[in-house]
Amino acid sequence: MEPTPDFVLPIPAADSPLSEEEFLHQVRQAWQVCERFDLQTEIWRGQILRAVRDRYRRQGDERGIGFQQWLQEQEIGKRRAEELMRLADRADELLKAHPLPAEAVSRFSKRAFLATAAADPEVQALITQAAAAGDRITHRQVRQLQEEWTALHADFLPPVVRQKAGDRTLAPRDVAPLVKELEKLPPPQQQELCRELAGDPRVETVKEVTATARQLRRYLEAAPQIQALTAHPVDLEQLLLEAQRLDQLHTVADLLQQAAQLESAIARLYTTWQRLGRLSDRLYQEAGASTPQLQALLEALDVLFGDIVQIDLAGETVKLHIFSEPKSRRPDPAVEF
Repeated sequence: MEPTPDFVLPIPAADSPLSEEEFLHQVRQAWQVCERFDLQTEIWRGQILRAVRDRYRRQGDERGIGFQQWLQEQEIGKRRAEELMRLADRADELLKAHPLPAEAVSRFSKRAFLATAAADPEVQALITQAAAAGDRITHRQVRQLQEEWTALHADFLPPVVRQKAGDRTLAPRDVAPLVKELEKLPPPQQQELCRELAGDPRVETVKEVTATARQLRRYLEAAPQIQALTAHPVDLEQLLLEAQRLDQLHTVADLLQQAAQLESAIARLYTTWQRLGRLSDRLYQEAGASTPQLQALLEALDVLFGDIVQIDLAGETVKLHIFSEPKSRRPDPAVEF
């Protein structure tokens, strides 16, 4: 990738025949060039890091230990390096499809560039054309154009809704969240909500259907995670219809989501309780009469790692009796209040 028409950033190739010393010297030179640039710098840094990583891989460092050591020597965090290399990958993909000179790339904010790389190909084309023509590109512009494109080209939306989005009778910023939620639903629920939209394509209906679609999505995500429904199966499809008929879909979705969270919390509680018990047993075996403070610690924490777990909560004392039963009788740990 060229910073200017007459300059090429000197990134050594990962498979170059250079010695290790010469390769790393060229890497340092390329890195210093990047000090003078912003978004372009980030892309270049990602390309440099990728070259170093690939160099170590070619030398057999599949686990990345050598690369991580090099990062530490350069005082570059692993997460930061991964972000830069992802940015370089995105840049390669975007600029391969829509080549831009360096001065056009510099017209993007970093967020705008990443949003463009993640946008639909048609949106990418429009944005890169604007950048090549000299326009400054902001994240807000990219997001707005993507929302408009999404609203106008979602095949499952009723034609009347797409038409209103096109003439801006319905704002794309209202239609885009609707599309995002609807595309996550199974076809039957999607079609039912679209029929409702076709019959009343007002902005209020769009917002109501968006909220309903979001609740349906939460319902569909939460229900399969609940072990209690495996032990006592219910007809989830019929349950959904009943909840919709009574206008209690939001309540049912919340109920299922909270149930899933409670089961997860019980599993985490039991695992943590077991780990705490093992640690306390280990410390108890090592501690003796000459360690009064360790003994005091174990006594203080006894309310947490015994069979009865106790905690003060909002002015009340809450006690949990934790025990496990054989899997043949009951599959999960039980907690008694």
